[in-house]
Amino acid sequence: MAVVDFELPSDDDPRRAAVREWIAAHPLPTGRQLAEAGLVAPHWPRPYGLDADPIQQIVIDEELGAAGVVRPSNPIGIGWAGPTLLHAGTAEQKDRHLLPLLAGEEIWCQLFSEPDAGSDLAALSTRAVRDGDEWVVNGQKIWTSLGHQAAFGILIARTDPDAPKQQGISYFICPMDLPGIEIRPIVEMTGSHTFNEVFFTDVRLSADALVGEEHRGWALAKVTLGNERVSLSSGGALWGRGPDATTLLDLVRRAGGTADPLMRQRLAQLHVESEILRLIRLRTVTAAIRGEQPGPEASIRKVLADEHGQRIMGLAKDLAGPGGMLFDHGPLGTEPALWHYGFLFSPALTVGGGTGEVQRNIISERVLGLPHDPGA
Repeated sequence: MAVVDFELPSDDDPRRAAVREWIAAHPLPTGRQLAEAGLVAPHWPRPYGLDADPIQQIVIDEELGAAGVVRPSNPIGIGWAGPTLLHAGTAEQKDRHLLPLLAGEEIWCQLFSEPDAGSDLAALSTRAVRDGDEWVVNGQKIWTSLGHQAAFGILIARTDPDAPKQQGISYFICPMDLPGIEIRPIVEMTGSHTFNEVFFTDVRLSADALVGEEHRGWALAKVTLGNERVSLSSGGALWGRGPDATTLLDLVRRAGGTADPLMRQRLAQLHVESEILRLIRLRTVTAAIRGEQPGPEASIRKVLADEHGQRIMGLAKDLAGPGGMLFDHGPLGTEPALWHYGFLFSPALTVGGGTGEVQRNIISERVLGLPHDPGA
């Protein structure tokens, strides 16, 4: 059984001092300065990161947070595309893309899901056909977060239609301003616009847009999805953004608590879930320190974190009372902040990045040893 087996460095540890010295010299750092210092993704290899071990990563996170330093926001680029390029990109692809990506100068999107290939991603039908020194892409993607803001996308397309469905797929870097790309917004019930449909009509990608080997892109897609499941289940309750359980619990404490026994029970449950997720994260740190891979823990954490996020937002709405039916009322008379948006967005948590049902299938097969198919 996995255990938590490490201690965090003391306040006078040299690793903390080094980060504090850098912050003192850069009190208002730009995204480029943070990226060049290796502080955006310190676990990445140099020169993009610091080759930091898990303990050093936690130290850096704590010191940046204490100083109020905010890293660049590029969730798909930093969380999913970057690690895949590190894993399989050419030297030229890394040199061209990784620093601007880390600095938040070039936003990325993910061009994976299709209308007829959502949870069964390997059933995708977007085609990429080789034509001399170019690939010609035709097809449609959907639920493309940040597609309307992105400079680049990570694209998977079928390059061998006669191969089995998890073969014959290739992985590309796609500039989002190419002729033939049409981006149509999908407005959510939150009223905001994050998702998009993306249509490809005879879009021409240069030959060097291919990442890894031709027809071997499914393995790279799994690398991306593994990073996605970790990224989506960390930080705030809305896939790393927004308030979390501690935020809501602190708000209730400041308001003098609640006498409602059912509300008290729900608040206690949120605290328990939050601690479980924190301990899973620390177990992952322990495994990394020992050189072990957490494996399906990414799916376990995502299942727990997504449903936990929905319960946080649901309880926040209930604490708002009748005013919770309005967009401008937060829990216990507070400002609405992200609470109203979070409540409307939270149903998406158990769908995006692989549905809860898909994650449970992974857990049942890889942890419990159940067969892939009930009839197998």
